Amino acid sequence: MRKVLLAGPLLALTLGAGLLSPATASTSADVSTSADSTTAAETFNWGTPLPQSDEFDYTGAPDGAKWSQAGECWPGHAGNGRRCASRSTVANGVLTQTGLANGDSGWLASKLGQQYGRWEARIRSNPQGADNGRQYHPLLIVWPDSDRWPEDGEYDFLENGAPGEACAESFIHYPHNADAAVQQIFTRESDCGAPLTEWHNVAVEWTPDHVRGFIDGKQWFSHSGGANNVRKCIQCMPSGHLTIQLDNFYGNSMQPASYDIDWVRIYTL
Repeated sequence: MRKVLLAGPLLALTLGAGLLSPATASTSADVSTSADSTTAAETFNWGTPLPQSDEFDYTGAPDGAKWSQAGECWPGHAGNGRRCASRSTVANGVLTQTGLANGDSGWLASKLGQQYGRWEARIRSNPQGADNGRQYHPLLIVWPDSDRWPEDGEYDFLENGAPGEACAESFIHYPHNADAAVQQIFTRESDCGAPLTEWHNVAVEWTPDHVRGFIDGKQWFSHSGGANNVRKCIQCMPSGHLTIQLDNFYGNSMQPASYDIDWVRIYTL
């Protein structure tokens, strides 16, 4: 069982900002197995997923009607490595993003933008080979449709500093003035249960009142308000869409990794 969280108002200048990348593919035969298969959608009766959801029940590139791809290739996070369309592929019912040793990795953005909503994805991530200290960051983000960061905020409802870590982490960014230090709240699970190398269902609920995170149907953070002279309330993003990223923070000579997504389900409030 996974238990809730540590949440602290961390005003950090490094982790959590922006876009991403991944590495070598992993097997997908054990999609049905997990420490816990409970979803937030089932637990809290979120209803029917929107048509822009994706079960990845096909083979090839991600569905172009639902996803925007990186070109072949774009500059990666903060100019580190490259985001390449060929690093995101669907097979055996799973989307896999791979991060290569040379710094190339995957990036996807949902074509559905909305103000407020709920997003849930079944994910796992795995490092490949020896730990060299230059690891990819697997992320799930609600990114502002405006592409204005930090002015319109950013909700990294999953952002780990390495694939397959023991506990989930998140960085929820306030919409804030561009000349201010990064305004965000960092949360890390405690009593974490199975590591992120195993399948887990990770979700976020964004409402006019809060930004709230869930793992395997259990809430692990909830943030609200917090406006001051340099930032708006934390839930005040004008509108946003899901991105799936395996980010490169180092450049090249990366430790390869894989990031698997069994399904993505999107809901209105």
